This record gives sequence, structure tokens and C-alpha cells, in this order.
Amino acid sequence: MSNPNASAMATDRARTTDRDRTARRAGLASFIGTTVEWYDFYIYSTASALILGKVFFGAGGDTTGALEAFGSLWLGFLARPIGGIVFGHLGDRIGRKKTLVTTLLMMGIATTLIGLLPGYDQVGVAAPTALVLLRMVQGIAVGGEWGGAVLIASEHAPKAKALSFGAFAQQGSPAGSILATGMFALLTQLPDDDFDAWGWRVPFLFSAVMVVIGLVVRLKVEESPEFARLREEKRVARVPLRELVTRHPGSLALGVLASSIGIAATYFITTFVLSWSTGSLGMERSTMLNVLLVYSVFQFFTQPFGVVLAGRFGPGRTVTVLLGLNFLLVPVMYACVSTAQPVVVGIGICLVGITGAMNYAILAGLLAAAFPVSVRYTGISLSYQLCSALIGGTAPLVGEWLLRWAGGSIVPVVIYQMALVAVSLTCSLALLRRSRTA
Repeated sequence: MSNPNASAMATDRARTTDRDRTARRAGLASFIGTTVEWYDFYIYSTASALILGKVFFGAGGDTTGALEAFGSLWLGFLARPIGGIVFGHLGDRIGRKKTLVTTLLMMGIATTLIGLLPGYDQVGVAAPTALVLLRMVQGIAVGGEWGGAVLIASEHAPKAKALSFGAFAQQGSPAGSILATGMFALLTQLPDDDFDAWGWRVPFLFSAVMVVIGLVVRLKVEESPEFARLREEKRVARVPLRELVTRHPGSLALGVLASSIGIAATYFITTFVLSWSTGSLGMERSTMLNVLLVYSVFQFFTQPFGVVLAGRFGPGRTVTVLLGLNFLLVPVMYACVSTAQPVVVGIGICLVGITGAMNYAILAGLLAAAFPVSVRYTGISLSYQLCSALIGGTAPLVGEWLLRWAGGSIVPVVIYQMALVAVSLTCSLALLRRSRTA
């Protein structure tokens, strides 16, 4: 005679196994999708430091061209809140999965078209105009991507593992950076004339291949169970943005500021420092790109330890230690880079980058826990993307301006980056006190 309790236990185990398998699949899809998105976004950042000023803003000369290229880089960040609002609304209304497929297609098409654009010498002002428009499409796409990728992973996860599963999406950032930097590191081995003529286009055109891979994986993922339950219970917000702004303005403001250094640090290192070291300090482009590639690999493998430490010691204590160390190490990094010695430069960048990366791993879960399910997509997207537009995307531009204003002294840039670390620490702790993660 069969044992009803044993049968029930077997059924529960089977359901748990299915949930775990689905959660892992969602985490993998989140990671692969964000890797594609960030690869596309980062190759523009790298190209803006190396070549876009010459190709698309040639009439302004080297100095003005660099500033204009960084300005076009920032416009992509300026468009990200638009993506956060539009796709946050759709994600909170019709679901996470459909929204993520749309953002991936938008990003891939825009990036591939950038690789096909003629330069300023061929079509004049039409070249930078088209470049800026496509950069803004990139910004809208990634503005809608990040929040959905975090949620498709964390909302499939068991509740106790939501923080760690949210970090799957965060791993896409260093993975995308590795691919982008590695691609450019290989292509800078070309003669300068070949790189300037066609070599820089290859990473943009390769995006088409990566998008197909990302779509194949993403289409196999089921809708977030938390959103599916919300829809079944007819509790979907009618206008998520209005509900967010009227009911959760404090969490939104803190989310924006808590994200400051987590977003800006990447662009200080991969864009401003790349431009400063290969321009003012005279380092070879290929050498500096190899240094950044090594850093990206270190970041990829060390970043997940942030959520491991948060699980062991609590997110509040972990964020305090990581950002406290990061604050102290910022001047060390710039002192190391100023030597122009590749090994020393790499050590300095890794010291700052790894402490910041481990904090970045925690950021996704921290923001997700700060908002209810009905406005979560809009809440975390707008927090992250407003910060990107106002603080992260302006980092290379502000850094370049401060460097010129100070007559080549790096001190004002160091002070500015340290101030962003302090703001992030203060607001992260305040947000943790308001959320369920505290």
C-alpha cells in the first residue's frame, strides 16, 4: 500500500527541482542578454576614447573632437531614463519577458548600423547626426534592459536567494566589457591606417551575431512568476510611473544616488582613464587596452564575491567596508596610472575596480528590494537610468573638463570620484534601512 506522505514529499521535491531548474535558466538568460547589451554599449565607450572623434567629428580637430565624442557618449546615457520609463511601464503592465526581447533587438540593430555609418569626410554633418541618433537608440534599449534582466532572474529565484540571483544580470557588465575590450585590443594590432579606416567597425558589426545568440536563449525563458501572480490577481498598476513618483519618491531618490559610483566607476576607468593615459600620459593604445582587458577578467571573477559577503555578513556591513576601501583607493589608482607603467597601472585599476565591482554585484538586489512588485520594473529602471544620465554618463565628460580646467592636474578628478563614492555609501545605507533587505 502506498504512503500518501511519501508521495506528497516526492511531489514537493519534484516541484522544487523544477523551480530551481527554471530559476537557473532565467539567471543564465539574464546573464547572456545583459552581456550582449553591455558589449554593445561598451564598444561605443571604447571607440569614443580611441577613434569616433576623428571619424565623425573630424572638423573640430583632435581636442574638440574628443570632447564631442564624449558628448555623444553622454547622449546615450541621457536617453536611458526614457528607456527606463517606457519599458518600465511595459514591463510592469505586460510582463518582463516581452519587454526584454524588444530591448535586445533594438540594441543589436542600432549597434550594427553604427558599424555601417559613413564618416564626416564622406557625408559631412549627416555622419555625426546619424551617430547621435543611433547612440540614443542604444541608450533607450539599455535603459529598458537592465531592470528587466535583474527582475527576470531575481523573481524566478527562491526568496532567500533573490539578492544573489539579481547578481546574474550584473555579471553581464564585466562579461560585456571583456568582449568589448578584447575585441578592440585585437584590432589595435592592425596598422593605424587600417584601424582608422575599417578596423574599429568590426566590433559593431559583430553585434548582429551576438544578438541572435541572446534571442535564442531569452525566448526560452518563462515569464516572472511574481509578475504572473500579480496579473492573475488583477493588481497590475494602471500607470506605474505615477504610482512610483507619488508613493515611493524617497526610495527613488535614494536609488538614484546609491547607484552613483557603481555606474560612474566603469566609465572613469574604461573611458576617461583610457583617454587620459593614451593622450596626456603617452601610453600605447594596445597596451592600455590589454591592461583594461586584464582588469575586466579580474572583475568578472571577483564581482560575485560581493553577494557572497553580503549573505555572510549582511548587506549593510558589506557595502560599508567595500565602499570605505574604495574611497581610500581612488587616489592610489590615479597615482598608479600617472606612472604610465603597465603593471603599476593595472594594479591601481584592479584595486579600485574590484572593490567597486563587488559593491556593484549587491546593487541590483538592493534596488529590487526597495520597490513593490507592481512598480518594481519602473522603480529600479528609473533609479539606475537617471543615475546613468546625470552621473554615470557624464563621468568621462566631467573628468575631461576638470583635467583641462586644472591645467592637466588630475587632483580635481580624484576629488570628484571620491565624492561620488561617499554619496553612494550614504544613500545605500539609507536605502537598506527602508527596504526588506536591511
